[in-house]
Amino acid sequence: MATPPDRFGATITPDGVHFALWSECATAAWVSIFDAESDVEIDRIALERGPADIFQARVPGLGAGTRYGFRTDGPYDPAQGHWFDPAKLLADPHAVAIDRPYVHDPRLAARRDEGIDSAPLMAKAIVTALPDPVVHRAPTFVPGGLVYEVNVRGFTMLHPDVPEKQRGTIAALAHPAIIAHLKKLGVSAVELMPITAWIDERHLGPLGLSNSWGYNPVGFMALDPRLAPGGILELRKTVELLHEAGIAVLLDVVFNHSGESDAQGPTLSLRGIDARAYFSTIRDEPGTLANDSGCGNTLNCDHPATRRLIFDAMRHFVTYAGIDGFRFDLAPILGRARDGFEPDAAFFRELRRDPILSDRILIAEPWDIGPGGYQLGNFPDGFLEWNDRYRDDVRRFWRGDPHSVGDLATRLAGSSDIFGHHGRTHSRSVNFIAAHDGFTLADLTAYAAKHNEANGEANRDGHNDNLSWNCGVEGPSDEPAVVAARMADRKALLATLFASRGTIMLTAGDEFGRTQQGNNNAYAQDNPISWIDWAGRDAVLEDFTARLAAIRAAHPALADPVLLGAADVDWMTCDGRPFENEDWHDPKTASLVMLLHLPEQPRRIAVAFNRSPDGLGLDLPTGTGRHWRRLDEPGNAMTLAPRSVAYLIEDEQ
Repeated sequence: MATPPDRFGATITPDGVHFALWSECATAAWVSIFDAESDVEIDRIALERGPADIFQARVPGLGAGTRYGFRTDGPYDPAQGHWFDPAKLLADPHAVAIDRPYVHDPRLAARRDEGIDSAPLMAKAIVTALPDPVVHRAPTFVPGGLVYEVNVRGFTMLHPDVPEKQRGTIAALAHPAIIAHLKKLGVSAVELMPITAWIDERHLGPLGLSNSWGYNPVGFMALDPRLAPGGILELRKTVELLHEAGIAVLLDVVFNHSGESDAQGPTLSLRGIDARAYFSTIRDEPGTLANDSGCGNTLNCDHPATRRLIFDAMRHFVTYAGIDGFRFDLAPILGRARDGFEPDAAFFRELRRDPILSDRILIAEPWDIGPGGYQLGNFPDGFLEWNDRYRDDVRRFWRGDPHSVGDLATRLAGSSDIFGHHGRTHSRSVNFIAAHDGFTLADLTAYAAKHNEANGEANRDGHNDNLSWNCGVEGPSDEPAVVAARMADRKALLATLFASRGTIMLTAGDEFGRTQQGNNNAYAQDNPISWIDWAGRDAVLEDFTARLAAIRAAHPALADPVLLGAADVDWMTCDGRPFENEDWHDPKTASLVMLLHLPEQPRRIAVAFNRSPDGLGLDLPTGTGRHWRRLDEPGNAMTLAPRSVAYLIEDEQ
C-alpha cells in the first residue's frame, strides 16, 4: 500500500513519478501515459485506492516531460450527479503544465453509452519539475494604492516596442517599455485577468469567436500555453522584474465554476472525478447543478476537497512564482454554505490560518447571481472589495443625475455607509469607474447604449443600463465640440477616481482613452476590439493621468483608507460656504469642494468638482499668509472650468 502523498497530481521521485488523485465516489481510477510526440496512449496504469479516498501509484521509469491524464470509473447516472466514464480522459486538477490549450469539441460531452474516447481531443498534463520555492516576502502593496487591471493577451498584442514573438504573453509584461509605463502611472499592483488554462464556451466556435478573458477555467494551476509558453518560470521571472520595479502582482482567479458548464457541457476534469463533491447542486436534487456563477455550474467551496484544491493552487503561485495576492471572481461562492453566504465560512477561516496565504492581498468581487448573492461590505476583515456602488454613483453624478452630490461625497470619503459598520475605521473599498466587464472609461462618454453586435447575440448580451452618455453624438465623432466635451468628461472621471479615499483600480488603457467601439461585453473579442491600441493612445490624457498619480502619491491624505470623519474634511460650496442640508438635498446641486486637512500640517488640499456646463469661480478659505495653488493643470487656481475637477493645495505666500 502506497503512503499518502505530499501533494496530489504528478510528483517526480528518484525512480519515476508518483501519481495521486482524490475521489470519494469513483470505484476505480487510472493514469494514462501518452507518447511523447502524439496522442497515442502507450500505457494505462491502475491507481490503488488507499486511505482518505486517495487513488495513487508510483510508476518507475517516467520523468519530467511525461504527458498524462486520468481516467475514472464508477456509476454513470447524471440524474444522481455521477458522470464516471473510463472513455473520458480527465485533466489532472493539480497539473502545473499542459501541452496545448483546451479546445471545445461536442464529442467531449458524449454520453458514456456512445463510447467515444476523448483522449485525442484533450490537452495532456505534463509532468513538471518544480523550481525551488521563492523567498517568501510580504507584499509591498498597501490599501490606498493603485491596482492596474490587465488582460495579459490584449495588453501587448499591438505594442510596438514589444518583440512580436513575445506579444500577448506574461513575459511581455516585464518588457522595459511596459514597466516604464506602469511606473509613469504610479501603479502599485498589476492585477492579471485569468492566466490559468481555459476552454471556449460551446456557443463561440460556431460564431467564429473565442474567449479572450479566460473566465472559463479547466484547471487552477496550469498556465494557459498561449499566455505563458515558458510555464511557471515565465511567470516567476516576470514577477521578479515587476517586484524590482516596486510593483506587486495579483492574480484574478476563478474559483467559482469550471469550464464544464451545465449538464450538456463537456466532461473535462472535476465532473468526471467526483462531481458530487466538487459542484453545488440544488437541495435534494443531486443531479441538478446550481448555477450561482451564471456559467452552468458552481464549485462547492463548502466541501473540503474543493477548498483543498483551491488552497493548493493559491499556494502554488505564491510558493513558486512569488504572487502577492488574489482577486476572487464572484467571491460570494467561496463563502456559500447550504443556507447561504457566511462571512465566517470554512473557506475564510482556513484562509486566515494558512501560513503561506494569510498575509496575501485579498480582493473580492462581492456579488454573484446566486441566492443572497450581493454581499458588498460583508466580507471578513482582510479583504478589499470591488465597490460597484462607487462606480455607479460617480457615473450618475457626471451624467447629470439629480440628487447625486451626496452619494458622490460618500464615495469620495471611503463609503462609510458600506464599510463603516461594526466600529470599522478603514475603508475596504476598491474604487473603480470602469473594469474589464462593461464600457471602457472612454466609451462611457461616447455611447449612450451598448453596441455588442460583433458578439453574435443580436446585442442581447451585456448590461443594458450602463449609466453612460455620448456628449451629443453616438459613437465616433470629429466634431470639435463633441471631442472637447468628451475629453473634459474623461479627465473629470479620472480626476474623481484619483481623489477617492481607499484603493483605486484603473483598467489598462483607460488612462489614454482606449475604446471597444461601444462593446460592453468583449469577452469573446480576441481581436483589435479588445486589444489595446498603443499607436492610437491619447498622449494628453495619459500625461494627465500620470499627473494625477503623482499628486496622489505626494499627498497621502487623498489615498488614506481611513474613513473620512468630520475632523478630516470640510464639504463646501465653490464660493467658500459650508454645505448645508439644502445643498445636499437640492436635486440641481452640480458642484462640491472637498477640503482635506493634512495630518500634522497647517496647510490643506482642496478638490473641487463642477459638472455644470458653466465655469465657476472659487472662493476658498485661506489661512493668514497663504494662497491656493493649482496642482493638476496650469492656470488660475480660483477658476473652475465647466465639467471639470481641480486639485489645489494651500501654500505659503
